[in-house]
Amino acid sequence: MTSPPRIALPSPEEMSPEQRALYDRIIASPTRRMAGPQRANIHSPELAEAWWRLGDMLRSRTVLPKRLLELAIILAGRRWNSPVEFHIHGAAAIEAGLDPALVEAIRLGDPPLLPPGEEREIYDFTRQVQMRGDADDATYHAVLARWGQRGVVELAAVIGFYTMVCMALNLHRIPLPDGAAAPIAPAGEVGALAVLPPALPEPGEGGTG
Repeated sequence: MTSPPRIALPSPEEMSPEQRALYDRIIASPTRRMAGPQRANIHSPELAEAWWRLGDMLRSRTVLPKRLLELAIILAGRRWNSPVEFHIHGAAAIEAGLDPALVEAIRLGDPPLLPPGEEREIYDFTRQVQMRGDADDATYHAVLARWGQRGVVELAAVIGFYTMVCMALNLHRIPLPDGAAAPIAPAGEVGALAVLPPALPEPGEGGTG
């Protein structure tokens, strides 16, 4: 059962002049919509603007390919049991080129089969950060070696930003788009953060942390 929002989610017509001015700038930008936690953040226009600018940078101007960003994002959505986040970014991950079987394994909480390579490195890094608040040296240095210092810094920021997004979605009970079915059980029903399992090694390969 979907819980109603805990906070007013104003329509453009209900916004104050300051809120409406920011809304109009966002709609006119490449972002094109005010969705998710921004529907609540608009109560603090300064926060909403800073959030928008950081999110826009992380989505469109990092050195990481979009499919790898989306992998990190859906892992955050799954860890924090955020149906809205997984609904939006599960589809975006497939559109960006992630294997639908990988997205489905993450949705179900199953260990994905991932060969060594950049997707496995992002999965391991993000999983460890979400589960432990840190990454081991081998996992950290694998991302560093492939994407450089800028890449590892930007990946950490993506994980942190979308964790914040999921927390806001859950706390304010932001609803799914009209007619959308929840892809995962919401945090309020589950009562705990989800476990992200290690990726399955290929035959002959050692396991990961």
